[in-house]
Amino acid sequence: MWDERYATDDYIYGTEPNDFLREQVGLIGEPSKRVLCLADGEGRNGVYLAKLGHRVLSVDASAVGLRKAARLAEREGVPLETRLADLSEHTFPAEAFDAVVSIFCHVAEAGRPHLHAQVAHTLKPGGMLILEAYTPAQVPRDTGGPDTPDRTPTAAELEAAFADFEILSSREFDRQVIEGRGHSGLGAVVQFIARKPAV
Repeated sequence: MWDERYATDDYIYGTEPNDFLREQVGLIGEPSKRVLCLADGEGRNGVYLAKLGHRVLSVDASAVGLRKAARLAEREGVPLETRLADLSEHTFPAEAFDAVVSIFCHVAEAGRPHLHAQVAHTLKPGGMLILEAYTPAQVPRDTGGPDTPDRTPTAAELEAAFADFEILSSREFDRQVIEGRGHSGLGAVVQFIARKPAV
């Protein structure tokens, strides 16, 4: 599905970074941090972080999307490492990343416990998770996001999954999400920020 969706010359979600990521990016720290971008698609968020000087691994289930991400990085003159992976099964190395960025990463409910465990596993002590996703309330809308609630998390789910973390922010609300033609209009989102314990 994603290969077919991305098989176009334009960038479905645009080439600008997500607004929430742009607002919170300072939490990652000074440049040259190692950052994992989950479900990075055509690369807009990974390339943005690379332009700030971070060392970024963009992971996605679409080879077509990742090729477009590589082209965007080349166009912007920044390095970007990409990896094709199914996030409901993929295993990441232990304590490898200073931050994990998860922007509209919608994994089926059955695969999310594995993904959440991998996020905790691969973050370094003191590492940051910055996440925005659509919630089940988004499903009946035609402004973007999954068409089934199975792929949408809630704040309560995230708080339970990362209960061992320091949760800095967790909220569900409606906001305007204007990102290319893929996200266009009022969206029901969850925004979640948490820090892995330092010890």
